[in-house]
Amino acid sequence: MKNWELPTDSLEGDTVVAFADTLFKADFTLDTTAEGIIWVQRVENPSAFGVIKLNEDGNIAGFVEKPQQFVSDMAIIGIYYFRDGAYLRSELQYLLDNDLKEKGEYQLTNALENMRAKGFLFRPQAVTEWLDCGNKEATVFTNQRYLDYLQGQQLTSPSAKLHNTVVIEPVFIGDDVEVHDSIIGPHVSVGKGCKISNSILKNSLIQENTTIQDANLKDSLFGNFVRYAGKADDCSLGDYTTVNL
Repeated sequence: MKNWELPTDSLEGDTVVAFADTLFKADFTLDTTAEGIIWVQRVENPSAFGVIKLNEDGNIAGFVEKPQQFVSDMAIIGIYYFRDGAYLRSELQYLLDNDLKEKGEYQLTNALENMRAKGFLFRPQAVTEWLDCGNKEATVFTNQRYLDYLQGQQLTSPSAKLHNTVVIEPVFIGDDVEVHDSIIGPHVSVGKGCKISNSILKNSLIQENTTIQDANLKDSLFGNFVRYAGKADDCSLGDYTTVNL
């Protein structure tokens, strides 16, 4: 077993941890008298998330990772405050040193549960809105909601070139994009340097420097430097993928 060592200068003192695959809207007035705060939101499918259980005082009484039986619908959204970051670090290091995994992965919730069982007091705090980017469907939906939030702003770059093209707002079109003979929108984001021709795009997120032609796409997610030519589809393609249909 390989030994993993967390950096000794990480997670010291007051510490806020936020996962990179999430967007959120919230009042982050922080109660720094709390030992720990876990931001949560009620969800319809708690089996896909880590969740919390509450005691009668409204404090967190337990953490469960992706429960297969209903435990709680209050999902942990990936934002955490710790008054003592070094304590969290020691619990994470314990999981690594002892190779303690659940469902094949090291789980942050296991470290949190160990801290709670030793007396560390966690309180929940809610967000106004949480948008997940953990998979294709969630990321496409997040793009849709964020474009709705930005509707009414100027979202098309002045350097974009649109020829014989209909744009159905809300749509984001980045720098140096070229679009010919196409219908774009609603709820489409197109990153800089993309080239789109003879296509229809709805509710999709296209990263940078991607080329799309002769396509009819909806609910799709494309990475960078993708080359796609082809047909009606709902798909997800990573960076540097080429598809000719």
